[in-house]
Amino acid sequence: MTAAEQEGARDSVIVVMGPTSEPEAGFDPAYGWGAGEHVHEPLIQSTLTVTAPDLTIGYDLATDMKASEDGMVWTVTIRDDANFTDGEKLTAEDVAFTYNILRDTSSVNDFTMLREAKAVDETTVEFYMNRPYSIWPYTMAITGIIPEHAYGPDYGSSPIGSGRYKLKQWDKGQQVILEANPDYYGEEPEMKRVVILFMEEDAAFAAVKAGKADLAYTAATYADQTADGYELLAFPTVDNRGFNLPAIPSGEINEDGIPLGNDFTCDVIVRRAINMAIDREEMIQNVLNGYGTAAYSVCDKMPWYNPECETGYDREEAERLLDKAGWKMGADGYREKEGKKAAFHMLYPASDSVRQALAADTANQLKEIGIDVQPEGVDWDTAYDRAQSEPLMWGWGAHTPMELYNIYHSAGEAGTSYAQYSPYRNESVDGYMDEALRSSNLEESYELWRKAQWDGATGVSQEGDIPWIWLVNIDHLYWSRSGLKVAEQKLHPHGHGWSIVNNVDQWSWESDAP
Repeated sequence: MTAAEQEGARDSVIVVMGPTSEPEAGFDPAYGWGAGEHVHEPLIQSTLTVTAPDLTIGYDLATDMKASEDGMVWTVTIRDDANFTDGEKLTAEDVAFTYNILRDTSSVNDFTMLREAKAVDETTVEFYMNRPYSIWPYTMAITGIIPEHAYGPDYGSSPIGSGRYKLKQWDKGQQVILEANPDYYGEEPEMKRVVILFMEEDAAFAAVKAGKADLAYTAATYADQTADGYELLAFPTVDNRGFNLPAIPSGEINEDGIPLGNDFTCDVIVRRAINMAIDREEMIQNVLNGYGTAAYSVCDKMPWYNPECETGYDREEAERLLDKAGWKMGADGYREKEGKKAAFHMLYPASDSVRQALAADTANQLKEIGIDVQPEGVDWDTAYDRAQSEPLMWGWGAHTPMELYNIYHSAGEAGTSYAQYSPYRNESVDGYMDEALRSSNLEESYELWRKAQWDGATGVSQEGDIPWIWLVNIDHLYWSRSGLKVAEQKLHPHGHGWSIVNNVDQWSWESDAP
């Protein structure tokens, strides 16, 4: 349906996303739909829980949930008025089937904590865990329920769900058409038809200029453009950019033979100085055209964020710290210590222009305090290995505290391993996160995640180990047709895609919209 054909139809919308937002394996939760780069509450399937605008947990299919005192059993009660679009009733058997399938097949979400899901009766399911996992409700918020009676190899291309919409048409590489589910148990969607087109950035902007889209993603590089009949919307995110600083000296190798450590960044004083020398507001203006916010952690503004992570820009103090640590300025404008130059390569994925610009800006800023940073574009296979010994410009951000765990936790037993993406280990930090996962109370676990960031004595923030430097949270930008009322958005996670349409059912058109 073109925009012209839509004229007068106030219950449909055309949305443009990037080509990477199209789920290659289709709309099957077992193969990444609802997770990974498509993180959202699936529109086609229902979920047990949802995340509220403040990122706390609410209910969708679930009506009640509780964890055992030891955190090893979760009991969830579900509503009894949900049906799949083929008319079959959704029961706890379908819920158990879904989770057991994902436990066995999912390569995107981690389900290793789940031992087994069992239906107790039609409306009660029990999850038996391999280990305590207090943040299980966040996993339930992105796990769409599939029908046991209608699940098979072709499910991803012709999904049956119980959610707000059903898949009407999928032209691979081009578009997806969703239509409102007339038998949905919740509030009737305002938007009865949602057309999603997949386009590169330049084609998306061309579609806007031609009036062929109602809402289209864009990048900061287009922010100074104009399009008749459209306005530019900016949504805040926890889609952050930052770089790791290997926190151990060089000399070790991991089990795959990859070199670990960096003799410059292993000095915590150096890491603190680098963090203080970054003018994040300058980056936001120069690299993002003003569309972003300063980032100080991987979980800014989340319920489990510790505001002690915030660090003010202070170049003079950064220089003082480097002087105190013995890194003295040389005649060439760069610092040295014991014959070694204050220098490192700053890796970035060669295909990402924003990360390239952030790497260049970082290099320029750190040159001012005498650190020689050489940006270098690499492919991802190279990047993962070299990040074990050199800083890499990353992108992270998710609606779960597990993001902290994945980045900072040393996965093995104490003293035997380092964090996965950059060599770092702190037993106190590990302990707080392990205790947080063992908690039987989700809200109480938030304080433990905060302590992992800084407890007054140690943590991953500026006064602690600071093994990562967080720079900016990138606003997600969209061209929106005049008269389209996009519902209030939660903080978007990493990935400029399906998050925008999480609540498309609540969007509407003003009566006098063109």
